Amino acid sequence: MSDVCGIETPSRPLHKAEAGPADYFALLKPRVMSLVVFTGLVGMVMAPGSMHPVLALTALLCIAIGAGASGAINMWYDADIDAEMARTRGRPIPQGRIAPGEALGFGATLAVASVAIMGLLINLAAAALLALTIAFYVFVYTIWLKRRTPQNIVIGGAAGAFPPMIGWAAASGEVSLVSIALFLIIFMWTPPHFWALSLYRADDYARVGVPMLPVVAGERETRRQILIYSVLLLPVTLVPLWLGAAGFAYGLVAALLGLLFIAGALRVWRAGATHRPARQLFGFSILYLFLIFATLLAEAGLGLAGMA
Repeated sequence: MSDVCGIETPSRPLHKAEAGPADYFALLKPRVMSLVVFTGLVGMVMAPGSMHPVLALTALLCIAIGAGASGAINMWYDADIDAEMARTRGRPIPQGRIAPGEALGFGATLAVASVAIMGLLINLAAAALLALTIAFYVFVYTIWLKRRTPQNIVIGGAAGAFPPMIGWAAASGEVSLVSIALFLIIFMWTPPHFWALSLYRADDYARVGVPMLPVVAGERETRRQILIYSVLLLPVTLVPLWLGAAGFAYGLVAALLGLLFIAGALRVWRAGATHRPARQLFGFSILYLFLIFATLLAEAGLGLAGMA
């Protein structure tokens, strides 16, 4: 999931225009939220037992709101650097449509509400994991790691890997080895995904002093790390198969997609000065994760998990 105290406010004047619903929706980082909700759904469907549809929708809504709350607080804290980066300067706070304090209040309210509703209507295990996810993204990644270490994505990526565990816990009331395996897939996917982005956005990160790997270690080392993590990702995606939680179709899809991911990483490694392969790998990585979890979802829905 996704970025309180010593923040520099943007140099641009605030409230150039009245904020509308679209601006508050943008604070929630909807593209990130959609992936979070989808992986949470997969964890929920794969878990043993069943949920009443209303409760399942409630749990997914809590996951979505919690992810959005993290995004809003992240935008509040990072308003100073967002205003200077080409990728983020169009966000509502740098553009002056929403004041930083409003974004913080909005995010904090949503965070508390999502955890409270999850605990009251679903179960305490899912609520605790949701609270941990929000706290990890805000305090560990956004405030502590992002501006201090090139390992920000490696460690901080755990926040985005929790949703399938939350979905599993919502349905079963517990954490299992299978839900941890789903966590590990996203955890290992995150570094090559974001480092591919950072390769062609390195100037942006350097301008604002965020120590992304290409900025502090150079492009060659970043390309090498992308390749290493891409190779390690393949066996990790096969863990659900080894645990009997996925079937032959998933194993085949995961293997083929993993080889394609490695091929993309090899192109990045050999690319030299051009960033086109990094852009292509970044785009493919989003499709890759969707297809991995869509296959798990399809197998679980059809009852094919564990079938050889």
